[in-house]
Amino acid sequence: MKMIKNDEIIKLVKKYRQDLHKIPEIGFDLYKTHDYLANELKMLGYDFEVVAKTGIVVYIPGEESEAIAFRADMDALNVTEETNIEFKSTHEGKMHACGHDGHMAMVLAFANYLKDKKLKKSVVLIFQPAEEGPGGAVEIIKAGIFKKYNIQAIFGLHLDPSIDEGIFGLKSGVMLSQNGEVYVKITGSSAHGALPHLGSDAIVAASHLITCYQTIVSRRLSPMNPNVITIGKIKGGEAINIIPRHVEMCGTIRTFDPEDFKEIKTKIKLINEGIEKSFNVKVETELKDLYLTVINDEELFNKTIEALDEADYEIIEPLMASEDFSFYQRETKGLFVMLGTKNKKQGYTHPLHSSKFNFNEEVLARGVEFYILQAHIHGVL
Repeated sequence: MKMIKNDEIIKLVKKYRQDLHKIPEIGFDLYKTHDYLANELKMLGYDFEVVAKTGIVVYIPGEESEAIAFRADMDALNVTEETNIEFKSTHEGKMHACGHDGHMAMVLAFANYLKDKKLKKSVVLIFQPAEEGPGGAVEIIKAGIFKKYNIQAIFGLHLDPSIDEGIFGLKSGVMLSQNGEVYVKITGSSAHGALPHLGSDAIVAASHLITCYQTIVSRRLSPMNPNVITIGKIKGGEAINIIPRHVEMCGTIRTFDPEDFKEIKTKIKLINEGIEKSFNVKVETELKDLYLTVINDEELFNKTIEALDEADYEIIEPLMASEDFSFYQRETKGLFVMLGTKNKKQGYTHPLHSSKFNFNEEVLARGVEFYILQAHIHGVL
């Protein structure tokens, strides 16, 4: 599969990406992003419906009612941009650091490609808010579009700076992890730092709690199953000579196995109970279930492999990243694919969520071509 040489598509996808990169927004509050997409779709002659507050769903009817869906996430991150590009973020403290500007640009350019085509099967284009949190896919599903438009398969692309530019990262079956969050508040009793025996030290209790959490993975679960518990934030203490009364901390849980996910949560609660008794503190815990495991459909994977040249793709290992695309895959067959953006010569090596993340926009034409390929494979064109 060769890179698209259609200069008009390349020009369009660059423009879309650069325009969208300037206006990053967070969660469901994507008003400028929504208006930009809406105006472009109207100019292309498309009708659409608004879902999930600022999301957009475009239904393009074909000769058959059966539909194939293509999804782009819309939201950005609370990251201060540190690139030197001319079209950098105009919203202070916000940035498209995860490539969602590119994702929208690809689907929008794909819409442009389809506008004059006679379709055999119908197409649904989903522009989804809040992928980074709290999860816009669930709201899209609640809107009933999968049944309404008879969606039989859904596809999503995600830019990936760990894969060489233009190469598709493919995986059948489990691809991305299930994730959750843990929030812990420890309450002890204060005392002078010179008289520690008169207080209950919340920091010492927190230290033991973190260490014990790591034994869940190393000693309580099978070493054959990948699992991660990371406490990424901790806050506590008032002064250097005071036994602290309060400590708050939070972290993430990642696993590929739903049973391991349940076991981790059970063990966290048991450990907390033990820490309470051992250190004479109160431990309050909130456990949040977030996204499910991304599981790619084997049939969609195989059809894609058959249509691509070997030089076009690589088979990747499962990743501990998470995606709410997983909820769509509980509604219908789905294939989530990574699109490489790594280019060492041009310096495009910064990771996702980095303040310096950037990529060569011509790679987006590769993504448009992938969507066109899927349209052919599944009888749309």
